[in-house]
Amino acid sequence: MLTVDFSRFPLAPGDRVLDLGCGAGRHAFECYRRGAQVVALDQNGDEIREVAKWFAAMKEAGEAPAGASATAMEGDALALPFPDDSFDVVIISEVMEHIPDDKGVLAEMVRVLRPGGRIAVTVPRYGPEKVCWALSDAYHEVEGGHIRIYRGDELLGKMREAGLEPYGTHHAHGLHSPYWWLKCAFGVENDKALPVQAYHKLLVWDIMKKPLATRLAERALNPVIGKSFVVYATKPHLPETSAAAGPAAEGASESTKAPAKATAKSGAKAPARSGAKAPAKSAAKTSAKTSAGAAK
Repeated sequence: MLTVDFSRFPLAPGDRVLDLGCGAGRHAFECYRRGAQVVALDQNGDEIREVAKWFAAMKEAGEAPAGASATAMEGDALALPFPDDSFDVVIISEVMEHIPDDKGVLAEMVRVLRPGGRIAVTVPRYGPEKVCWALSDAYHEVEGGHIRIYRGDELLGKMREAGLEPYGTHHAHGLHSPYWWLKCAFGVENDKALPVQAYHKLLVWDIMKKPLATRLAERALNPVIGKSFVVYATKPHLPETSAAAGPAAEGASESTKAPAKATAKSGAKAPARSGAKAPAKSAAKTSAKTSAGAAK
């Protein structure tokens, strides 16, 4: 289940992609399938180890094209271990609402994104998220939980303040908002409530089968109750100060690109292959139950 719409946020084979706060790796896997050089980074070591296993399984199953690479690593979003201008693309999905210093995270993403590069930011949408908070304190008052609710104009303002130029927005996962409202109403940890179980089965069926009826329903619901707010932006090129400075600046840019590529590829052989024998397509089926709730 993807929150980023790759028809609005296209990738080219060979693009250097950072999936920041990758979680279970859903966007990183899609970028890898599209031929990118992917770095999936998260502070949760258990999730990173699982992502590394699935990267290995995808490679073994032939799901990634030639030239694609994938690395999973632990890291701190406020102190990224990469040089300036390391990536062509940065994705941060359903992460910023967890981090107190969201401006610091934006600054780090802008630093490692090359001029002209693209960024996708997704956060829970204001209206549906307010309903969840009103229904349940346990939904957000947990360690590592949501600490803020973004209004759309607030997020756009912070991105512009960080030096980004937003070029598109939309809402996603309209079918998922009612699921989380039910979860909050019956108890966030109560998966045995019949309405919750029934709706979860609907979401799993939708993810696996992608029937036309639910696709049309979600398209109609997204503008009204879409669970996620998605913003696409670019990092502008720096203006040239003078004609004489042009070649020097170009040389400096090239000098930063070389180590950036090496960084994105470094450790590509590190993900362990143990336990990764099953093809990743089978993994999509076995993980559909957890994916159904991933829009949180």
